[in-house]
Amino acid sequence: MSRPASRAKVSVRAIAALAFAAVVVVAFDQVAKALVVANLPYGTPVPILGGALQFLYVRNPGAAFSFAVNMTWVFSIISAAVVVAIIIYSRRIRSMWWAVVLGMLLGGALGNLIDRLFREPGFGRGHVVDFISTPWMMPAIYNVADSFICISMVVFVLLVILGMNLDGSRTVSAKRAAQADTTEPLDGGAAFSSADAAVDEPTRSSRPNDGDRRDALGHDAT
Repeated sequence: MSRPASRAKVSVRAIAALAFAAVVVVAFDQVAKALVVANLPYGTPVPILGGALQFLYVRNPGAAFSFAVNMTWVFSIISAAVVVAIIIYSRRIRSMWWAVVLGMLLGGALGNLIDRLFREPGFGRGHVVDFISTPWMMPAIYNVADSFICISMVVFVLLVILGMNLDGSRTVSAKRAAQADTTEPLDGGAAFSSADAAVDEPTRSSRPNDGDRRDALGHDAT
């Protein structure tokens, strides 16, 4: 009876971690965008670390990293679907790693979805505020939400490669399963040898010792 209660407790912790990560990402993203809109000139690069990092305030009607412009409604629907899917699957999460990763993904999706829903030019067609430019890495301009989406996807792939499941269990690789199969007969062999030893014990005990090899008259039988 204590085992299901423990699993329920882990589930609550995982959901709380997911929600906390999502709230932190959304808050960080929206505060940064508000500061950019209030303080940066539109379309003018502001060097931060020389040519490595610049702030360039633009509005993006497309997807992350300024891809697929003029498809704002489509990406609004996709973002909303991602949010709903994560909320539905959150009940299955038992791993804190998965909770944090999906929380970052949820926060990133919500951060850009808020822009698309409530910024100009209108509901569902709002342009996302982008301002981070790293020309040495990529020509696109992105924001905090985009960054967390990318980080979460990288960790997502790593967790899948490592075999970490949503419930916190680990998927046994084929190599480790084969090693387990090869060691199992050894245990069986050991058990068989013990059984043989038990069966042969009466036979060994019935054999006379070397010191008892004398006939009835006391002569050495050898």
